[in-house]
Amino acid sequence: MSLSPPYHTWSTLQIGADWQRTRDERTMEKLLTSIWPPLLLFAVVGLHLVCAPYTKVEESFNIQATHDILTHGVPWTNSSAIFADKYDHVAFPGSVPRTFVGALLLAGVATPFKALYQMQDSALMQTVVRAVLGCANAAALYSVKRAVDTAYGKTAGKWYILLQASQFHVMFYASRTLPNMFAFAITTYALGKLILVKAVASKSPRSAKRRRLALYLLTIAGIIFRSEVAILLAAETGYLLTRQHRPSLTKEILPAGLAGVALGLITTISVDSFFWQQVPLWPEWVGFYYNTILGKSSEWGTSPYHYYFLNALPRLLLNPATYLMCIPLALATRATHKTSQDILVPHVAFIVVYSLLPHKEWRFVIYSVPAFTAVASAGAGWVWTRRTKSALYRALSFVLVLSTLASAAASVVLLYISSLNYPGGSALTLLHGMTATGSESNKTVHVYLDNLACQTGVTRFQQIRPNWVYDKTEADELLLDPMFWQQFDYVLAEKPERVIGSWAPVATQYGYGGLSLRPEVHADVLSFAAPPGRLLEVVQRAYNDFARFVRGRVTRGYWPAVVMEPKLYILQREAPPAAAGH
Repeated sequence: MSLSPPYHTWSTLQIGADWQRTRDERTMEKLLTSIWPPLLLFAVVGLHLVCAPYTKVEESFNIQATHDILTHGVPWTNSSAIFADKYDHVAFPGSVPRTFVGALLLAGVATPFKALYQMQDSALMQTVVRAVLGCANAAALYSVKRAVDTAYGKTAGKWYILLQASQFHVMFYASRTLPNMFAFAITTYALGKLILVKAVASKSPRSAKRRRLALYLLTIAGIIFRSEVAILLAAETGYLLTRQHRPSLTKEILPAGLAGVALGLITTISVDSFFWQQVPLWPEWVGFYYNTILGKSSEWGTSPYHYYFLNALPRLLLNPATYLMCIPLALATRATHKTSQDILVPHVAFIVVYSLLPHKEWRFVIYSVPAFTAVASAGAGWVWTRRTKSALYRALSFVLVLSTLASAAASVVLLYISSLNYPGGSALTLLHGMTATGSESNKTVHVYLDNLACQTGVTRFQQIRPNWVYDKTEADELLLDPMFWQQFDYVLAEKPERVIGSWAPVATQYGYGGLSLRPEVHADVLSFAAPPGRLLEVVQRAYNDFARFVRGRVTRGYWPAVVMEPKLYILQREAPPAAAGH
């Protein structure tokens, strides 16, 4: 029996609608698959920034310099006098000059937010400035993910994101204005290009272009921001010359190096000679000469030769599955061996050479973390795609998932503990909150900020009261003069007994003091350095009530807890006693 035309029409329309719906679902699925990796990286960096908004002394030069450029602009006339009067680096120059290039870039990108900066307190602008750097580093990390997609496949690319996002140090410091993190954005982007070179046909014109760009970027990073990148540059160049079909020395290596040196030197010498008012000045060379040739860095402590491999790298990678399972698998598997070896060898050589210097810090080798993570993602992808093929791969997949979740949980704990390490910023915020509605919010108030306060969070961005005078004097002769202290209304002091005069403690700022498995009976096991907000207050109260119940009824007083101890005291000048009447 033939079908009537109306049925034909309805059937055709239904098939078309089903096909359209299926296509829309596929499009949505593809969109979600492509959008979650960058969103996760940016979200994790943002979470670390919001939970720990203050800075430490190592970040102070760049954050103060960015504030001064945003606030006072670049003085093209009468420069020396304006720098001396307005800029922090003149009063507190540090042991060696640092480059202003990073601060100038941050200030330039953050300038569109200046209207917001003028309408609200400047502490918000510090978050904006750090977010700019955090976004640059997150984007660089995502570029490595795209290279991993090409080198090892999309499953490996997804695991790269999961492994990278669950690490603590890289994500926590991505938005922090250490010189290393400015260099990190550049070296990580260069790494993405080099992974593509090592994973595809290396003789193609596109590979030659990528090699030139990567070497050019590494050169600029070493010239302007961190001189140790020169060792990584040498290792990558040497490996390319010996393993990657001998790229042209005259068409690739030398042009990239010479262009990077020229642009880097022109940029840093012109910018820094102006801001430091010293001609000519190349800060990274001064720092290299001071710390390495003169050996001054050893005054900050020394570590054994194996420190980077046995201590720093495991802590930076965090997830033990990356270096105990995934990287060995990537190197042992025939399909991923060559690319993994090509990625790792230059970074291992860089760390081996850099280990010869006695003073060691994990941030000096942080540029290698994305490379190790990329290779680990190859092993993770290999295991994950075979999880249904045998009991061994199912077990390895279970270990991989469990260790990644444990690393993410450990990162949350480390973030919480780290947020308690900024008593200076928290104390100044507390003081501003205490005086927000009183007469002192509008009158001239003099505040002294001691060394610990300045090292643990106080920056010029935090000095939000335009009519207040914030003093950071360090001269011992002044600090021993009773007349010096008479000018202040408030003091943030680590040791109140050293403050001369009559002072009343009005608040105490607590900070991280260690861990305890058996806290005091009534002690909070979850605390915040600053007064908690509404949501945090609810979380804190609920968690503490639960912990008290469990340790009182089940664990006999045992429960992991953070010990909070007094770090800074807020002192207010006591009014002199009124004269007795006659």
